Amino acid sequence: MNEEDKAYLLLIDSEPDSVFVLHEKKERKFAMHRHIKGQLTYVEGGIAYLHINDKTYVIPARHYIWIPQGIEHRLQVRHAATAVRSIYFYSLDDDRDAFYSKLGIYPITALLHEMIIYTSNFNGENKPDTNDYQFLTSLKNLLPRVSKISLPFVLPTTHNIRLRPVIDFLTDNLSQPLTLGKVSSRFNMSERSMLRLFQSELSISFLQYLKQRRIIKAMEMMMQSGANLTQIAYESGYNSLAAFSSTFKQVTGMRPSEFVTTVI
Repeated sequence: MNEEDKAYLLLIDSEPDSVFVLHEKKERKFAMHRHIKGQLTYVEGGIAYLHINDKTYVIPARHYIWIPQGIEHRLQVRHAATAVRSIYFYSLDDDRDAFYSKLGIYPITALLHEMIIYTSNFNGENKPDTNDYQFLTSLKNLLPRVSKISLPFVLPTTHNIRLRPVIDFLTDNLSQPLTLGKVSSRFNMSERSMLRLFQSELSISFLQYLKQRRIIKAMEMMMQSGANLTQIAYESGYNSLAAFSSTFKQVTGMRPSEFVTTVI
């Protein structure tokens, strides 16, 4: 991390009882870091990824992620069209509601969206003796009331030297008819060894990982390409739109058409 970014991180946390507002096209390329404040990051367009230890959280457009204070993380934006808005809240009263201690991804409501957009006028530090601070306090207080269900957009990751090449291969070939037998054979493993490796390193089965990875690819395509749902289904490794739609609902809780309506 360069000196400018280090200084910016210090500035965000310099006043523990303030609220720091950061509106940029994309978050600065901070390395892994943590805050003494809770962080709300709203993805206005495109898709963003939050890396935390052994997990990657996928944040689609029109959703926000709440990151409790003290959690080490790194935000990644892969597409130029992605826009994020971050608000760093004081954590002095976080123990009054369990919401503030749990990391989660939530769909945006109309009211919350309007309030976040309005904070564009507050860019930078906002101290307790200002009207802007009172507005931001109201926004924070609203979060537990409008954010009831955290969405399961989480992909486990690993640095295991045996599993990392397998994951890279799956990621590069999601449109192909991948099976446990074919992938195991390619990496000179038995099917049982491959299953154990996924379970021990990721706490998830081979098929579950492949399903999640394909759905995340589909989400990316929906927001970043002009392909229709049938094309997206095939390029994500499904041989029919019906199979794709059913799996998409299992993973995200909504049909692909509902997702498109929500985030685009």
